[in-house]
Amino acid sequence: MIELISNSRCIKCNICVSVCPTNVFDKVPGAPPAIARQNDCQTCFMCELYCPADALYVAPQVEPLESVDEKSLIEAGLLGSYRHNIGWSGGQINQAQQDATYQLLKKIE
Repeated sequence: MIELISNSRCIKCNICVSVCPTNVFDKVPGAPPAIARQNDCQTCFMCELYCPADALYVAPQVEPLESVDEKSLIEAGLLGSYRHNIGWSGGQINQAQQDATYQLLKKIE
């Protein structure tokens, strides 16, 4: 479930608002989006995946957490961790390029 939008990291691009399939967020002029309908969150991680600033934290639990501490999330490396873990973060090596079949097909081209 969506738990946090970091005010310090958010660049106010509203991509999270656009990609959310259940309309959890509301745009706020000149500010980060608001988590307006947290209970509608389906824990799909799309907002965290598309956030270019790693400003969101989606907890794997489907019930809201009792307390969320941004500092603790940052220290634990959890802000944007889903995007990083599946390889959408910048600076990562494309693992497909290491695959033997991929290398063979590139030689054939």
